[in-house]
Amino acid sequence: MTLSRFSEVSGMNTGTISRILHGNRPISVSQLIAISSGMGVAADHFFADYVEECFAYSVSMRRIRPFILLSAELNRLDCIEQILHRLLDDLDYATELFEMAEQLFERNQRSSAALLYKSVSEVEKYQHSERLAMCQYRLFLIAQGENLEENLRTAILFEPYVDRLDEGYQLDALKHLIHSFGSVHKWNKVNELANKMLHLAQIQYEAPRNRKRKDQELKRTERPLYFYILYSWLVQSTVYEEHRDYVRALDFVKLYADGQRWVKEDDEESRRILKQFEEWAVANTYLYRLMSGEVDVIPDYVDYIEGRKDEIFIALRYIVQAANKFDVNIDHILDRFSDHIPLRTYKTEFGEYNHAIMGESYAQFLSDLGVYNLSKHRRNAINLILEGLHFSVKINSDRNIITCMTLFEQYRDQADSVATQKFKSLTSEVHRINAEKMVVTSISM
Repeated sequence: MTLSRFSEVSGMNTGTISRILHGNRPISVSQLIAISSGMGVAADHFFADYVEECFAYSVSMRRIRPFILLSAELNRLDCIEQILHRLLDDLDYATELFEMAEQLFERNQRSSAALLYKSVSEVEKYQHSERLAMCQYRLFLIAQGENLEENLRTAILFEPYVDRLDEGYQLDALKHLIHSFGSVHKWNKVNELANKMLHLAQIQYEAPRNRKRKDQELKRTERPLYFYILYSWLVQSTVYEEHRDYVRALDFVKLYADGQRWVKEDDEESRRILKQFEEWAVANTYLYRLMSGEVDVIPDYVDYIEGRKDEIFIALRYIVQAANKFDVNIDHILDRFSDHIPLRTYKTEFGEYNHAIMGESYAQFLSDLGVYNLSKHRRNAINLILEGLHFSVKINSDRNIITCMTLFEQYRDQADSVATQKFKSLTSEVHRINAEKMVVTSISM
């Protein structure tokens, strides 16, 4: 292909091409893409070679920045890693790398963002800076997924950095930590974090922002400050619920039901939020009365949640628990809400329920439903327990794995050969996971 023909197909002028060929000028990212297009190869075909090009002349972030962003877009994490390895000997690049990480995070290119956050964290690990704390926060959020034990591990690593975050991020960070610790039933830690959230939110809600920073752009919380006060009380009621102290749980229900009395804002958002907490208060009042033994509230509880689709699955979970505890027949309720028994993602006024918490609830629901059906001598009971075990293994829920395995062993005589083989297979998977945990633990020690 002649120089003029290549100029036509690539869109580059012949002078630029000539200078590049003779090594008289560096290649920009846009020129690299034009060259790839002109040669008829994939856009990232020369990316591995371009890493060297980035450092062939003077190091210029004007070339490196677009290359990193494009590598993220095309999922060339290997190229980003090579660039970072070369850059991080110099602390001066940390600021720009952090800004790029934030840009990638906002674009939902989380894997690429994580590489940059980790690199900046490594460079600044002795700086005790707000930026280091922010990197750790982002890495914590990126790591959250279905694996409950992995979520817990990253939560433990991140928690020491919360106090170093800008105050606008601290409350949301605490909320995410509460979800992580709550999903694995670390209720004392959840209560500690909820109290901290309450304290911070009340201070920020009642006091004006630091006057020295009034002219600076401050990061706003994801929700209005009063939301976190109400939410902390909701969390604390849940803690007492888990401790089976339903009287104390109801004390906190009264607090988050009474937001109308003290919330200063009076706009559409505040009215929606207050209404949601009031509805939760009604539902949880029924719940705590039920779990205290007042089974006669079940019809009213069921009628209340029927028109609130986002609450039905959670309510069913507790109704099944109450049925097992107090020997109540709830067949008619299970039939009534049969469409809501499979796990779904429901949305509330504040977005989707936390996936990890809903997954844990579903795993527990399956084992509870299995117990209920065992009490009715139904043949599907063992299969429900096995389904609960399968789901618990999938999300790495130690507590529910133990519950389901114990239940199966207790009622093994009711299992056929197919169920027994499935249990054997799932048990092998549990042993494999535990072996991997032991390896990780020994390495970390």
